[in-house]
Amino acid sequence: MVMTGKTDPLYLLLISVHGLIRGHDLELGRDADTGGQTKYVVDLTRALALRDDVERVDLVTRQIVDANISADYGEPVERLQDKARIIRIAAGPDGYFRKEELWDYLDIFADNLLHWLHQQPRMPDVLHSHYADAGYVAMRLAHLTGIPLIHTGHSLGRDKRGRLLATGLLNESIEQRYHLSRRINVEEDVLANAELVITSTNNEIAEQYELYDYYHPERMVVIPPGTDLDQFHAPDGSEINTAIHKSLTRFLKEPEKPMILALSRPDVRKNIATLIEAFGECPKLQRLANLVIVAGCRDDIREMDEGAQSVLTDILLLIDCYDLYGRIAIPKHHNQEDVPVIYRLAALSKGVFVNPALTEPFGLTLLEAAACSLPLVATENGGPVDIIGNCHNGLLIDPLDKQALAEALMALLKDRQQWRTFSENGLTNVRKYYSWQAHAEKYVNSIRPLLGQQMPLPKVARSRNSLRYQDRAIFTDIDQSLLGNPEGLLEFARYIRDKRRHVFFGIATGRRLDSALAALRKHRIPTPDVLLTSLGTEIYYAPHITADMAWARHIDHYWNPGAIRRIMSEMPGLTWQPKNEQSRFKISFYYNADIAPSPDEINARLRQEEQVVNARLAFGQYFDIVPVRASKGLALRYFSQQWNIPLGRILVAGGSAADEDMMRGNTLAVVVANRHREELAQLDEPERIYFARQPHALGIIEAIEHYDFFNNND
Repeated sequence: MVMTGKTDPLYLLLISVHGLIRGHDLELGRDADTGGQTKYVVDLTRALALRDDVERVDLVTRQIVDANISADYGEPVERLQDKARIIRIAAGPDGYFRKEELWDYLDIFADNLLHWLHQQPRMPDVLHSHYADAGYVAMRLAHLTGIPLIHTGHSLGRDKRGRLLATGLLNESIEQRYHLSRRINVEEDVLANAELVITSTNNEIAEQYELYDYYHPERMVVIPPGTDLDQFHAPDGSEINTAIHKSLTRFLKEPEKPMILALSRPDVRKNIATLIEAFGECPKLQRLANLVIVAGCRDDIREMDEGAQSVLTDILLLIDCYDLYGRIAIPKHHNQEDVPVIYRLAALSKGVFVNPALTEPFGLTLLEAAACSLPLVATENGGPVDIIGNCHNGLLIDPLDKQALAEALMALLKDRQQWRTFSENGLTNVRKYYSWQAHAEKYVNSIRPLLGQQMPLPKVARSRNSLRYQDRAIFTDIDQSLLGNPEGLLEFARYIRDKRRHVFFGIATGRRLDSALAALRKHRIPTPDVLLTSLGTEIYYAPHITADMAWARHIDHYWNPGAIRRIMSEMPGLTWQPKNEQSRFKISFYYNADIAPSPDEINARLRQEEQVVNARLAFGQYFDIVPVRASKGLALRYFSQQWNIPLGRILVAGGSAADEDMMRGNTLAVVVANRHREELAQLDEPERIYFARQPHALGIIEAIEHYDFFNNND
């Protein structure tokens, strides 16, 4: 393979926001967020760091300080090995939250991570996000830095929504619990912006990513996860003397019989209930083998989250229904070191590993079982198709067909020759196809061509003497936030003039530069130090209104205005705004909600036509399209970096959807009383957004006092 791009040793930044991630004693199965993904990212970090052509690997996750979990998850830095670390970044409240509750804190995570990166000796060569929430964070950083974005989805929202609807759940209930619309929109954006998507199987590409608007399989590469072959290996007989063996056999009347082993977290998608029903309804299978279910760890089912509680309760009810006492083992506790021993115990018994999941994105447990010489019976939906296809070590089944499941298990348990063939094939082929060394080799070869092709944003040296004094900034929109109350505007203007030595005054507006300057002159507003105009696509600095050309070059990435105008001209209900509302990087329409497609439909069409943009509807009637790297919030953060003004010392005033990303994260924000709050209703929760009682400029002054802004040194 001929490689181009950067050849120096690499600095790789992996991002995995949720779950309990540490380098030892991973609490796999503790909850739905601490499963295969957490092990994957830790193992990947270690494997990449072992390479000579890699200088450093940092795995970034959320810092968690919670009395109910180990203090390990609150440590800012954990060293994994010489060139690998886990970095924990604060985001939102200290406590542990499930991933669906973290969305409102991801902008804070991104801002804190960017601040951390600027303190490092060098910037990473790539940003590799894992799961949708990390994809959102990495995408924000990629827009601000120009660093290539690589993404691994692990599981996908569109696929999950389809499966949940199939179980009979209503869409409203799904949204309330999982926030899938928000997740799917992020996944669409990440797919549009990622330079490379790494998948574990061909099935992910063909059947799961194909559901998305921005579907480009040529940007995707299959690199299966590896298996720790030092930990997972064939049994040697010593496993009989372990504590976990005693823990399992105490459940069983005939512990010498073969084990049918299922190991997963207690999640309805893992379909454990169907396995128990298949076992319970087949006396022949019960005579042949015992069923062993390792479904996470528990002390008191009543104290577990709703999903795990429901699954475990169903398991216990089914055991009782089929009177399986003495024929089924379901231990309450196991640790990470027990897992390979459990596989080897099942192999010693001449048993079978079964994965009956409704769908399995990959199937790391299948590799672990195969490495311990266990034959497999697995779902035909997802990753097991590739694994069994490569390893030739098991049978695929329809996970909803109980009879087929029971027959496949009996076939392997009865046919000793077939059992030996599958056992030997698994041992051989896992080492051939699924080692971490092979994964890391293909990984580096896949990302090399992406490196050095994008120009990072330069850090411009500023020479203004006033920088010795100006250590904070106030940014406001013009229309409705600043204008609208003449007396309040006069008071605000006096306020700015009095504090000018200590504060940057900035405008962030959808207006073009000429329109913004005319409005400021008309209302005798002090000339701003900086103007973010045309929705953050243009940046100008006083006193000579000098354009920031580095920003213009940066946001030109992927921008194709001709194609966008052609696509949009074909849509009903969209009327061009006047020329004085258009600019090089801003295409604007009036939006007629009665006949126009919904914003989601417009975005879908743009993605399908391979246009990577930032498109928003404001006030229900203005639809604007700008480059994907441009927005008020991104331009504001660029200003923050260039002028060394911490985001915690920047107060922003706005009130429309176009202002949202400017107001999220670490900035101090205010929505003045007269603004259209319904567009920003989702921002009610974060602490750094203040809803003023006063309208217009008076509301901004109220916020300055609320935050004690000029004494705030965050």
